[in-house]
Amino acid sequence: MFTPPGAYDRVITIFSPEGRLLQVEYAVEAVRRGATIVGVVSKDGVVLGAEERTTSRLQDPRFSWKIYQIDDHIGVAIVGLGADARILVDQARIYAQTHRLTYGEPIDVEVLARRIADIKQAYTQYSGARPFGVAMAFGGVDREGPRLFVTLPGGDYWGYKATSIGANSEPASEILEAEYRDDLTLDEAIILCLKSFSKALEGKVGGRNVKIAVIPTSTRQFRRFTDEEVDLYAAKLG
Repeated sequence: MFTPPGAYDRVITIFSPEGRLLQVEYAVEAVRRGATIVGVVSKDGVVLGAEERTTSRLQDPRFSWKIYQIDDHIGVAIVGLGADARILVDQARIYAQTHRLTYGEPIDVEVLARRIADIKQAYTQYSGARPFGVAMAFGGVDREGPRLFVTLPGGDYWGYKATSIGANSEPASEILEAEYRDDLTLDEAIILCLKSFSKALEGKVGGRNVKIAVIPTSTRQFRRFTDEEVDLYAAKLG
């Protein structure tokens, strides 16, 4: 007996004849259609940026749902299903605080990213569940300096110097690949982040449609920019 056509994408625990987990691929597609995020590592810290799509003119513009603080020294930008991200953000916060209480020191960025990737991977193994349809870019400053890691729906995680994920990630990545340098200052990294958004969104960027957060090496403190601060940096794009 052969499994009927189309059955391979109904249960996460069944591989297709080509060795693919189709539900994971569908989750990846949800990420590819999401609002774009960008992460950039500089010698002075990490920059996280996220496109904010306003669904209604009645929506309160002061709230950002794409960039979250995890600990004093770590933030995360998310792309994909926001509800899925919220659950994983809560788990990341709990794990970071548990690590502080247990070991008396802040958690490394990679350790946290790997933990969230482990949770994502577990949801590819059990029937009755589905993968998390979200990618998460963890940026922070730990004992190894500024670092950036991305976790994907299937449970993979990768380290980056700069990256872009989402619906308009290709043009943004072109700018990052062409202009990224290892010796970028934090201000230069912020401008590069906004420049990649300008290319991706094919228009003027500012606090109304892009949110920025930074974690400088000098303070190791997550800080979210106001819309006015984003506008000031966007004005330097020319």
